Amino acid sequence: MAGLTQAMCTSFKVQLLTGAQNFTNGASPAYKIALFKANASITGTYGAATTNYSNMTGNSDELPNGSGYTTGGNTLVNVTPTSSGTTAFVDFSDTSWTSATFTSRGAMIYQASTGYAVCILDFVTDQVVSSGTFTIVFPTAGAGTAIIQIA
Repeated sequence: MAGLTQAMCTSFKVQLLTGAQNFTNGASPAYKIALFKANASITGTYGAATTNYSNMTGNSDELPNGSGYTTGGNTLVNVTPTSSGTTAFVDFSDTSWTSATFTSRGAMIYQASTGYAVCILDFVTDQVVSSGTFTIVFPTAGAGTAIIQIA
């Protein structure tokens, strides 16, 4: 069944252990967030088994260019990884699309240079914006709250 399941991608976990990911603020590579279409328009299946941004584009499941959205999504500004207790975490600054008119069911965070998928975000319901600003508000950077954490 097509659709989204919120998950950290398994391939991302392997890439952490092989040194293929670096979330230090200002370091290369950059990370991006791309938006999925409305739920009824998604043809692929996305979750822990997703490996690359090309999975999204290959199925034409990314929002199309225009109406306030640029394919490829926004570049994220990350907070350098840190830890609290036994949990390591990284988070991002909130990101927005202005003058936007679209409907999105979720997003993919991915490494910009390689397309490596980091995680799939499911908004649970379609989120609609009409001639306004669409903002993704990331949770507080902390153990138990950050968008990406390893406990």
